[in-house]
Amino acid sequence: MPQANDPLKNIVTITLPPHLERDLGDVRLDPSIPLPVETRPDWKIDELSWEQIIAAMLKILAYRRDHEHADYYRNFILAVRPSIVDELSETGVLKARNRDFEIADEIFRALAGLLPEDDRPLLNQALLCEQRADAYEALGKTELMQHQTEQAFELYKSLLASDEVMPEIYLNAGYFFLKQRNYDRARSAFEAYLQSGPDDEEKRSEAQRIIGEIDSQNLLDTLFKEAYDFVRLGKEEEGIERMRRFLAKRPDVWNAWFLLGWAHRRLEQYTEAKEAFLKAIESGSTETDTLNELAICRMELGEYDECRQDLETAFQRDPENVKIISNMGVLAMKEGKPSEAASFFRAVLEYEPEDPIARSYLDILQD
Repeated sequence: MPQANDPLKNIVTITLPPHLERDLGDVRLDPSIPLPVETRPDWKIDELSWEQIIAAMLKILAYRRDHEHADYYRNFILAVRPSIVDELSETGVLKARNRDFEIADEIFRALAGLLPEDDRPLLNQALLCEQRADAYEALGKTELMQHQTEQAFELYKSLLASDEVMPEIYLNAGYFFLKQRNYDRARSAFEAYLQSGPDDEEKRSEAQRIIGEIDSQNLLDTLFKEAYDFVRLGKEEEGIERMRRFLAKRPDVWNAWFLLGWAHRRLEQYTEAKEAFLKAIESGSTETDTLNELAICRMELGEYDECRQDLETAFQRDPENVKIISNMGVLAMKEGKPSEAASFFRAVLEYEPEDPIARSYLDILQD
């Protein structure tokens, strides 16, 4: 019996009489195979439509790719709706762009089930997981963020294990691993991208630049990798010890100074963290994350003017970053500017309607 959260719970099957066997385009309607139908609670059989049958088949392919009639469903859908792949692809991308994540996820799952030999739907799923992870991080939902990141990681591993890997898979995987500071995998993915012979010179140049930075900054060094792993696992003291040993050899690596600052900031050692983030900028970091982290430290230390300058610079570089906008609101509150703070928090909610921090501060300001 279907569970309450079973995505197939509203699907029923119907059996056609034998005399309805006929050709539908490139597929033959086979009455011996029951047809699934996606229904509503008040659905009646006289409301049956081909759209309900196709919708049910797509949902089954999305969540039960090993279904006994999966091949028949694929052939049926593509014969009855030859344009469906383009239609679903466009809709999925649009839904992802509009942050309708659940619908976008189901569409990409359906496409992956419909086109098992095509890696593009899986790549879109991976990119969607990254987008969802970013959204959950902005909302402070760490567990959900980690879950989506792990999902993206598994999808990229599967895609990279394919017999024929598309260049864009190598490129997107490289950026994903780079963001996770998994420099081994990032370098390998960018190197594979270059070897795949892409035509885009701008993307080739950027991949070469990133490989050069990983090599020149010695980011594959064991001490650096150990430091990052310790901090990521909540063992900041061990991470700081490893990173200081690394910086003794390579004081010019901005990534290392950023990681050192991140560890100190998590320990609420704001003076040490501030100095590390300043060294990261001095060593070449242009990341908005570095400025945002520096601003947090300065805010905690009461350096409000400098904090505002850092946040404004970060905002100019990334005007849709809700973490930066939210911190500008917190700063305005600390400076005794409630109306200005409220405007920042309302701006956050325009991008992230569920943001708990912005909602909480607005409630405080309205009391």
